[in-house]
Amino acid sequence: MKKRFVVLGLLLLCLGGKAQDAYVPSPENLEARKEFQDSKFGIFLHWGLYSMLAQGEWVMTNQNLDHMEYRKLASAFYPSRFDAAEWVAAIKAAGAKYICFTTRHHEGFSMFDSRFTDYNIVKATPFGRDVLKELAEECHKQGIKLHLYYSHLDWDRDDYYPLGRTGRGTGRTTHGEWKTYYQFMNDQITELLTNYGPIGAIWFDGWWDHDQDPGFDWQLPEQYAMIHRLQPACLIGNNHHQVPFAGEDIQIFERDLPGENNAGLSGQDISRLPLETCETMNGMWGYKIVDQNYKSVKTLIHYLVKAAGRNANLLMNIGPQPNGELPAAALERLKAIGEWTKQYGETIYGTRGGDISPRDWGVTTRKGDKLYVHILNLPDKGLFLPLTTGKVKSAVVFKDRKPVKFSQDKNGVVLELAEVPAELDYVIELTIK
Repeated sequence: MKKRFVVLGLLLLCLGGKAQDAYVPSPENLEARKEFQDSKFGIFLHWGLYSMLAQGEWVMTNQNLDHMEYRKLASAFYPSRFDAAEWVAAIKAAGAKYICFTTRHHEGFSMFDSRFTDYNIVKATPFGRDVLKELAEECHKQGIKLHLYYSHLDWDRDDYYPLGRTGRGTGRTTHGEWKTYYQFMNDQITELLTNYGPIGAIWFDGWWDHDQDPGFDWQLPEQYAMIHRLQPACLIGNNHHQVPFAGEDIQIFERDLPGENNAGLSGQDISRLPLETCETMNGMWGYKIVDQNYKSVKTLIHYLVKAAGRNANLLMNIGPQPNGELPAAALERLKAIGEWTKQYGETIYGTRGGDISPRDWGVTTRKGDKLYVHILNLPDKGLFLPLTTGKVKSAVVFKDRKPVKFSQDKNGVVLELAEVPAELDYVIELTIK
C-alpha cells in the first residue's frame, strides 16, 4: 500500500507547476478525494463587506476605494436576517453536497472571529456574531460538507508586499514585509482548521495577482504541508488557472467546463486530480443589485450535467445580500434544481465521466454497469453512440423505465426513441455487461 502512495505522489509531482518535494497524499486524503468526486454539486457563497456596496466583490479595486475609508463599512455591517439553518436547508434541498464559503476575500475583511486581526465580523461590526461558526455547526448538523475559500492576496494590508497587479489604487502608501503577511495567513488558516470542525477543502484564490512576476514566491509547499498536517483529509485547491502544483488535491476551472476556454481563464491541461468548475448563478460572484440576469433553471441544470459528463463537480455561486438573506431569485432556482436532483440525482451522484466523450447532443455518465445517456439537445428520434466496448444488455428511459429499442454492432449502438426528446434532460439508462 505504501508503495502505491509513493507512486501516486510522484505522479502528482509531474503534474505540478514547479519542481517541489514529492507530495504523498494520506489514505484519509485519497478517500476524501473519492467522496468529493462522488458529491458532484456544491454551492459557492461570496459574502463580505462588498455586499453593502452592491457592486460585486471587486468594487474596492475597480473603484480605487481608499482602504481606510472602505474599512468604515464594517461599523455599519449588520446582516440581521442571516440564518445559517435556512441557508444550509435551502442548499441541501437543492441537492448540493457541500458549501464553499468566503472566509476572507481580496478586500481583506475576515468573515470569522480571528485572534490575529480585529478587522473581522465579530470585532469590527455591530453584528458581533461569528457567521462561519454558525454555518459550520449547521453544516455538521444537516450533513453537508463545508469548504473554505481563502484569498492569497489582500487589497487592505500593507504587508501584502510587493503589490500585485490588482489593488494598487487603494491608498496604501507605506509597506510592511511579506514574511509578516505570510505568517498572518498561516495563523488564520490554522484557526480555520482548528476552530470549525472538519473542513472538506481549502479553496485558494489570488495566485494570478503575481502572474506577471514569475520570480515571486508564494511559499505554497510549506503552507500546503501545514494544512495536510492539521487536517490530512482536507483537500487543497488553488484557482491559479494553471496545471495543479504539487501538494494540491483538486483542480479548479473558473467559468468554464474542463477542456473549454470561452472565458479565457481555463486553457490549462486537465490533470488526473478530481475536477471542479465554478460558475455564477447570475453574472457576478458577490452581490450586485443591478445584476438580475440570472441563468435559467435549464441552463444551470445543463451546466451540472455537462460538468458530470466531463468528470467534474459544479460549484455554483450565490452572492448573499447585505442583510444576510440569499436572493429570492437564487432561492427559486435552488428549489427547482432540487426537484430535478430528487428525480435524476442517481444519474449524477457517484458517477464518473461516461464512456462517450461530450457531444453536441449531450453527455454520458457512468456508475458500475450503468451508462446514463443525458440527451440535452437532439432534434431526432434516433441517436448513434460510438460505444465499442462492452455489450448493452438493456436500454430504458430512466424516468419511467420504458424500454428503448436499440441495435448494436462493432461500430456502436443505435437508440430508437419513441419521441423527439423535449425534456430538460432526457436520460436513457444502458446496462452494460
